[in-house]
Amino acid sequence: MVDRAQKPLLEVKGLKKHFPIVRGFLRRVVGQTKAVDGVSFAIPAGQTVGLVGESGSGKSTTGHCIMRGLEPTGGQVLFHDPKLGVVDVAQADEAMLRQLRFNMQMVFQDPSSSLNPRMTLLQIVSEPLIVNGVARGKAAEAQVAELLRLVGLLPEQMHRFPHAFSGGQRQRIAVARALALRPKLIIADEPVSALDVSIQAQTLNLLQDLQGQFNLSYLFISHDLSVVEHISDRVVVMYVGKVVEMAPTEALFHDPKHPYTEALLSSVPNPEPQVKKGRIILSGEVPSPSQPPSGCYFHPRCRYATAQCAAQEPPLSELSPGHFVACHYADTLSLRGVAV
Repeated sequence: MVDRAQKPLLEVKGLKKHFPIVRGFLRRVVGQTKAVDGVSFAIPAGQTVGLVGESGSGKSTTGHCIMRGLEPTGGQVLFHDPKLGVVDVAQADEAMLRQLRFNMQMVFQDPSSSLNPRMTLLQIVSEPLIVNGVARGKAAEAQVAELLRLVGLLPEQMHRFPHAFSGGQRQRIAVARALALRPKLIIADEPVSALDVSIQAQTLNLLQDLQGQFNLSYLFISHDLSVVEHISDRVVVMYVGKVVEMAPTEALFHDPKHPYTEALLSSVPNPEPQVKKGRIILSGEVPSPSQPPSGCYFHPRCRYATAQCAAQEPPLSELSPGHFVACHYADTLSLRGVAV
């Protein structure tokens, strides 16, 4: 589900992650929490795909399943490795995963918890090089110095510990560690949500500069649509473990086709103070992935819902080239977007 003219680096097909619900002394399985339930999308080489949705929608779980930090319950994660060919990450053994790690890395949300406080920058950033047999000793130190320069830090700081740096600087350290093996794909899980707004902009600009320099592809996971709009080429919207809409960024922001996307976009601040914009307040609560509603999962909160929405789940269909929507009335509703 990507532009046919663009070669995908990563293809996610029908990805599922279900967590068993166990109860009783014998720990019997009495149900399943469907955190990710049939998610499909693709990331073209050199582009950024934004993955958005409310908390609990399955965004981070999707990212961890792609990296095999969590074992997928089903589906395929096809990575087009330049040396290994097309590899299904979901089925790869430990030896294959070790090889794939050269081209797939992750940046986590909170650098304070993702960086070992007992290790210096030299130890943190050089660890991937040493573990994978790329460089040791002075050679590793020279590469760490170059990586720190790339992310805007001084090589002289490599003997300091993470607590000596600000939050934005710690996230730069995490980016340097992710770049150590020169990957093709970086999964960034809420990488700027813990930072001040001014530092967010600097970090986003850094990620974009690095993307242009190394032809990186990003899966950018965030709940902040303003940030996603700034950095993404395409956007995937998730709701309760499912994809409800995906499209090029401009098309999705300007002309959304799913009511949930419209509600999310209504929360994006407008930089013009004289423009009054009514925010759409959704009724009810986000359904539990262990007990989702029938039909369209969004129908209990949708102001356009009909009896068909409650009875029948809409398929994810291509409404226009590259614009996929899971809504029975996507071609008839006139929804409000925001100016890009």
